[in-house]
Amino acid sequence: MSLKASEYFQELLDLALGTQVTDGKGNAMSLDQGAEAAINMLLDVRKEARKVMLVGNGGSAALVSHMQNDICKAVDTRGLVFTEQPLLMALSNDEGYEVVFERPIRLWAEPGDLLIAVSSSGKSPNILGGAKAAAETGCRIMTLTGFGADNPLRRMGGLNFYVSSDVYGYVETAHAALTHFVTDRAKSVVGGQPQIKAAV
Repeated sequence: MSLKASEYFQELLDLALGTQVTDGKGNAMSLDQGAEAAINMLLDVRKEARKVMLVGNGGSAALVSHMQNDICKAVDTRGLVFTEQPLLMALSNDEGYEVVFERPIRLWAEPGDLLIAVSSSGKSPNILGGAKAAAETGCRIMTLTGFGADNPLRRMGGLNFYVSSDVYGYVETAHAALTHFVTDRAKSVVGGQPQIKAAV
């Protein structure tokens, strides 16, 4: 018998509520604590006139593109995604797909910036390379992953969200809900605050 919509949504709800959160030392946090930390991380970046870089493949690329839109428009904070096609194809063709995030992150990243890295598997070489480059530049890192609990990306962030499923739809939808919550809450805090000038 095929899965009913109500059963699908119940499973999704259970997985989303069961999202596991850890800090940079692997210490567990509650979902509420983790979400609050993510909101504060985003607000700190805004306050310090830093920027947010976001990376993801496939469905996760669409997700980070949407989040970048909300970060810029709703949270009034500088955000970058690296999915501009000519550069993406040039780097893929000339140097390999593994470097398509690492190279621009090394070009644009500055200490204190934030990288949000989203990968359902947590194993994509280009995402891992980007996270490594961000860490070496002194950036803060937030990760959103799924699939295997031991995925390497989950150990690279100062704040890490993990959805315990190997189904893309569940993982990506839980990630999308989380990113909407974070940007919506950050927007409500920012409210009518004036735009902060970029640091010189």
